[in-house]
Amino acid sequence: MQNDFPALTAERITIYTRYLYEQERAARTIQKYTHDLHALMGWLDGRPLTKEVLQEWKKELTGTHAPASVNATLAAVNGYLDFWQWGSLRLRPLRVQQALFRDENKELTKDEYARLVSAAQQQGAHRLSLVIQTICATGIRVSELKFITVEAVALGRAEVSNKGKRRTIFIPHKLRCLLKDYLQKEKITAGAVFISRNGKPLDRSNVWRDMKALCESAGVEQAKVFPHNLRHLFARTYYTMEKDLSRLADLLGHSSVNTTRIYTAESGLTHARQVEQLGL
Repeated sequence: MQNDFPALTAERITIYTRYLYEQERAARTIQKYTHDLHALMGWLDGRPLTKEVLQEWKKELTGTHAPASVNATLAAVNGYLDFWQWGSLRLRPLRVQQALFRDENKELTKDEYARLVSAAQQQGAHRLSLVIQTICATGIRVSELKFITVEAVALGRAEVSNKGKRRTIFIPHKLRCLLKDYLQKEKITAGAVFISRNGKPLDRSNVWRDMKALCESAGVEQAKVFPHNLRHLFARTYYTMEKDLSRLADLLGHSSVNTTRIYTAESGLTHARQVEQLGL
């Protein structure tokens, strides 16, 4: 790598993107980093990379974006700077205090989850109903649906590989029965259970769009309905029963229990009720 005059160019972004692919970074991460770097390049409008210019950009970004979004963008730029050995230009992330409580207005409840499943079934969207149940009953990421295969359903467990880590996911008996009936009806004998019309595993956009279409008939706010919220519901429900944060981290595929704590945070309303019950 060259230590020549710092510049952000399309060619250098492409080289950095290739490096990210070689490092087996997640496709979504690479897509976001590339988008953020091109956005910064447009903002620079030909100006070279200097500490002062980057600090000006950070200040402007902070005024228009949420802290978490700013830090995610800074991570993309800092990674690029490190790659080209321009570490002296790195920008410090914003200090963000972790929220103590989840916003109950964005927290999907078990009752709302049941209504989403029911709405999908009433609309004849049996595949979608099973997708929702599979994510919520196993805690997998929507991108990990491809690991729920015919073979996994037969065994009652799936081997999931994500972000360089492998873990075993257990499929509950009731869900297995539903999936076996679905496979028999759809005549799927091997490979991924949830596939599109062209035979490829469902992707995030398919599931997200179809779930949003259920909101009105299920009577659930759109802000609560997205695949990852099903994973959060699994985490909260498991932790309420078992109180085992370390085991839950393993089930979710988290490297740190600090990440898992975010998933198990309860709403402020729940904590308020608990304080009232202390009788002090």
